[in-house]
Amino acid sequence: MSLVRRALPEDAAEVLRLRQVMIDSTSSPSPGGPSADWHAESLPTLRERLAEPDGDFAAFVVDHPDRPGTLAALVVGTIEYRIGRAGNPRGIIGFVFSVATDPDARRRGYARACMDALLAWFRTRGVAQVHLTASADAAPLYSSLGFKPKPDPLMELLL
Repeated sequence: MSLVRRALPEDAAEVLRLRQVMIDSTSSPSPGGPSADWHAESLPTLRERLAEPDGDFAAFVVDHPDRPGTLAALVVGTIEYRIGRAGNPRGIIGFVFSVATDPDARRRGYARACMDALLAWFRTRGVAQVHLTASADAAPLYSSLGFKPKPDPLMELLL
């Protein structure tokens, strides 16, 4: 029996907690310290998205073995459509984000198990190409799953 399960709406607060763990581990603290204001604002939408079993958003989790009611690991992904091209004529692309493991549950294979479940979900949905942004610490896991580095011309505009 697999430890991994699809996240449910009632997992939303824990999903946000683990997302914060991921954010805190990959970026500098914001001035004035972390703000949980965004958690409260994000919670209703996240619950709605987790309630859509056939939508383009999925989260896979492992329950914490030592702390009932909390999550040990999380992987989230979305499916996007972009105009097709050579190598992906259907234009369906998966994007992986918010891969996080609670600090006291690391090195147990939970993130890999969640990634395997998400990649299986992508395959069942016809995704032929998957993107993610990797931290230096996580890059070996992704490489072992077959991900390859690409030059990143990413730019951002905040509106």
